[in-house]
Amino acid sequence: MRFAFKGGPESLVLDVAGRETLVAVRRNRRARRLILRVDAASGLPVLTLPARISLGEGEAFLRRHVRWLESRLGRMPAETAFHDGSLFPLRGTPCRIVHRGGRGLVELIAGEAPVLSVPGEAEHLARRVTDWLKREARRDLERSVARFATVLGTAPARIRIGDARSRWGSCTAAGVLTFSWRLIFAPPHVLDYLAAHETAHLVELNHGPEFWALVRRLDPSFQASRAWLKQHGAALHAIGRKS
Repeated sequence: MRFAFKGGPESLVLDVAGRETLVAVRRNRRARRLILRVDAASGLPVLTLPARISLGEGEAFLRRHVRWLESRLGRMPAETAFHDGSLFPLRGTPCRIVHRGGRGLVELIAGEAPVLSVPGEAEHLARRVTDWLKREARRDLERSVARFATVLGTAPARIRIGDARSRWGSCTAAGVLTFSWRLIFAPPHVLDYLAAHETAHLVELNHGPEFWALVRRLDPSFQASRAWLKQHGAALHAIGRKS
């Protein structure tokens, strides 16, 4: 193991199953003990240290728990890049990418086994697929937010589409809603739940009882969608990323 600083936060490099793995180190004054976890969104290990614990002690702790870390990392979803012939979930349904030559637009060919037809040079395929998916995500989210906003008699100042690994959506005090485009991989009811959640924040910018009452009003079955996202959300972050 070696220390890695590089001008940023403290971190350690650990040999996990023969592969160098970067472990982010977080200092927490309130922590009473060392905590090792694997971030569900990024798939990276994070070691939390109480304020008075040295990096050397953190290193020893990691060495004692390397087998546990190997097991947890081994269960993380593998990253899969977009390429000709690859499968990915589109609105929860398996869809296959088919590359074709020539010019034109990316086209979804509906059917029992949906196909995403992608023209152009092969080297641009991943970017073109990603751009198309972001546009689809924006369209679905704008449509869903508009429906819920009408029910509440409000409207967002703006809707942004991003790719944050730490959260699926957010709402600012100014009424700007931001969503992860990766919600397009999830079943429609999951995307609708996130739209309802953030739209409700336009009225209640907190997570108090009144807020959850609004969410339930907009999406009576939201708890099932929350459970789905908790169980499968990490896998959505791996889709379309190169290993």
